[in-house]
Amino acid sequence: MLLNAFLAKTTFYQPLTHLNFIKNEKLNKLFGLNVFKYILLHSFFKFFNPKLSMKKKIKASELNEYRKEMTAAELNHLLASGFMNVFIFIKIFKGLYLFALVITLVNLLMNIYPVLLQQQNKRRIDKYLTILTLRSRLL
Repeated sequence: MLLNAFLAKTTFYQPLTHLNFIKNEKLNKLFGLNVFKYILLHSFFKFFNPKLSMKKKIKASELNEYRKEMTAAELNHLLASGFMNVFIFIKIFKGLYLFALVITLVNLLMNIYPVLLQQQNKRRIDKYLTILTLRSRLL
């Protein structure tokens, strides 16, 4: 989180706000992102980031702020994943392959899947914002 706060003040941060690893919705579905979303919404994980919880219908004017919060959470998960990868490589180097595999699986579930879900949600927000912008130009 501290590294993300530092990065937010640099020019390097802006390109990071538009990351998209998997743009294809069919591929997201194949990877089980919908199942992950269901589990996330119906378990205790929904309480981890109250700024991103959907307790009410979000107004169009709040979408940009919601997207910023989502981007910050996404980058926090990416940085945590990179941090975990250092330990995974150390365990592989030491020959502890099973331990490295377990850490990899936990890293996948706790960091990579949330990143993919946040990217999917950001794409949905971007589409909606594009539609709103086009409508405002036509009127």
